Amino acid sequence: MRVAVIGVPMDLGGRRRGTDMGPSAIRYAGLQEALAALGHEVLDLGNLPVAERETRPVGEPRAKYLEEVVAVCEQLSEVVARSVREGCFPLVLGGDHSIAIGSVAGLVREGWQPGIIWLDAHGDFNTPETTPSGSIHGMPLAVLTGRGHPALVGCAGCSPKVLERNAVLVGVRALDPGEREALKASEVTVLTMRDIDERGIAAVIREAAEIAAEGGRRPVHLTIDMDVIDPSDAPGVGTPERGGLTYREAHLAMELLAERGVVRSLEIAEVNPILDRENRTARLAVELAASLLGKAIF
Repeated sequence: MRVAVIGVPMDLGGRRRGTDMGPSAIRYAGLQEALAALGHEVLDLGNLPVAERETRPVGEPRAKYLEEVVAVCEQLSEVVARSVREGCFPLVLGGDHSIAIGSVAGLVREGWQPGIIWLDAHGDFNTPETTPSGSIHGMPLAVLTGRGHPALVGCAGCSPKVLERNAVLVGVRALDPGEREALKASEVTVLTMRDIDERGIAAVIREAAEIAAEGGRRPVHLTIDMDVIDPSDAPGVGTPERGGLTYREAHLAMELLAERGVVRSLEIAEVNPILDRENRTARLAVELAASLLGKAIF
């Protein structure tokens, strides 16, 4: 297939600096070479322009850098939509996880009604009313289901962008009180690390794929916050949480999704090279992308 690589060097949505260097770290780890070795045509569309924190006011304390995040997500939605229109598989490199708003908005612009599999240690289901930090990277899943600041919810002129019944959160193990209650009251499927411990990653991923794809009726957007993986294997993230997916569990998840063939777009977020060790987290991101796009052991 033709894979369109789109870099979004943004850390405006997060609390810690460094995710703006994530796209470069993933490219440096050999992304293009790994995908080309699988026979894919890789079209690197470069990085979107993103404002530096130091040049912009924080703005609303409960939705920091709101204007700038909205502007980036609007632009990202246009680039993703164009790549889909040209027959490409969009591969978006973050950047903090607020970029998911723009990635999914781009799919909706092209008429998709996507399901979403959200691999993350956190819920990302806060709103300005529940957020303890004001960081927008803790809000994108809520935004995509129609909750949150109107400027975010209305990105690309459509809301909700994902139906709750087709949204699956996998690997979560750290929730803020407000988002926990919101998730319980929603139709979002939450598959925690306890579910994975009890049932195994294979059963959990198969369930997630079935719900998100609605039995094959919907294309699936897979978004990976690298903190879903245990920090022993992915140390280069801003909000690490112990007890995450192992290296093999993460790969098996990708291999199973590749077999089912439901994932039509991919996003990798929250790689922070400043906090990484020898680019391990970026290298793992490349390996996971390759596993999703066809690399197999045998």
